[in-house]
Amino acid sequence: MEIISKNNTAVNTYTLEVKFGADEFEAAVNAAYNRQKSRISVPGFRKGKAPRKLIEKQYGENVFYEDAVDSLYKENISKLLEEFGKEVVDVQNSEITEVSKENGVTLKTEFITKPEVEISDYKGLKVKKTVKTVTDEDIDKEIDSMREKIARLITVEDRAVENGDTAVIDFEGFVDGVAFANGKGEKFPLEIGSHTFIPGFEEQVVGKNIGEEFDVNVSFPEDYQEESLKGKPAVFKCKLHEIKSKELPELNDDFVKDVSEKDTVDELKAEIRENLEKRNAEEAENEVDAAIAEALLANMKAEIPNAMYERHTDELIRDWSARTRISVQDYLKYTGTTAAQFRANFEENSKRQVKLRLALERIAVIEGFEITQEEVDKEIAELAEQYKMDVDRVKQAIPEKTLIDDLKIEKALDLVKDSAVIEEVTE
Repeated sequence: MEIISKNNTAVNTYTLEVKFGADEFEAAVNAAYNRQKSRISVPGFRKGKAPRKLIEKQYGENVFYEDAVDSLYKENISKLLEEFGKEVVDVQNSEITEVSKENGVTLKTEFITKPEVEISDYKGLKVKKTVKTVTDEDIDKEIDSMREKIARLITVEDRAVENGDTAVIDFEGFVDGVAFANGKGEKFPLEIGSHTFIPGFEEQVVGKNIGEEFDVNVSFPEDYQEESLKGKPAVFKCKLHEIKSKELPELNDDFVKDVSEKDTVDELKAEIRENLEKRNAEEAENEVDAAIAEALLANMKAEIPNAMYERHTDELIRDWSARTRISVQDYLKYTGTTAAQFRANFEENSKRQVKLRLALERIAVIEGFEITQEEVDKEIAELAEQYKMDVDRVKQAIPEKTLIDDLKIEKALDLVKDSAVIEEVTE
């Protein structure tokens, strides 16, 4: 293999022309023949026994060329990247410019490289930390939520629908006087105030009485998932069958024992206060982390290839699918979401994470961080403990270079956070 030319065609983009000699190509073609011959039928020969020249005569001299070129490329790409001498984040637009027995194979391929990053003033970043005080009202809200979860629904017959009630209704939707698909329901339990239906629908059920028939006039949102209904005004013909109201359990020690491991109301309130304080502290720390990241990115300069964002978005989607155990195809089918809409949910976070990592990588280089073997071994042991895996399996799953790079990132982030000037603000 020989690199014939290397041209910087755009920012972070290089086009390489690579040549594989006739001998290399002949060896690749012969290997392709050996891989494929068992699947090729030639009259007079059992599968796998036909000579290569006979197959080429029957199917064409170039019958094995595609496989041969593909294998040459895949087998040599690592060596090519090494000889290229830059950190490559993506390979695109490969094109065969010549292929023949006499001259071998020449191809062009486009390499997208990691950008040069400038970062300044990453020490002493000024950020705010919001400190939230837990109030008695906060505790009461938590308790009310607990009471709501085990509330009973009782039938109400002596009044109209109120906010918070469950209205049992029939409904059928019409656009321009024509009923639309999936717009009909019978004896549907609609909780008023839950925002389950189209904006404006539930409010028009309030005040209606049992047995009453009425129209609800609404407009579908502009971002509604069904394309034919986006922004369209609609009329729903409705009938109210039942009104059900929530009956909350009394707040006493018996209730506390039913919903928690505590014995008294005071003990439950103390536990809730402690949990809310922990949550507020975590939210405050997360706020600080986000503010530090934003301040850091504001001091960073880099022309980042879109390929880096795309590849990281792919990683985030794979992680999402593994966590939820739902395939993207199934999610799109069940929700009626397009692939583009689904992908858009990850793109902003993807860009932020890519930028932040590049900034921290540059800081690690500037600071000259080094990682010892002891630190690597400690990280492997912690990962093995976290994922209940054998140490050797962790070593096989994660390359040591990846661990070292990640540990350098952690050191850079710790440096930035430890040097930050944090102003506490009480809410």
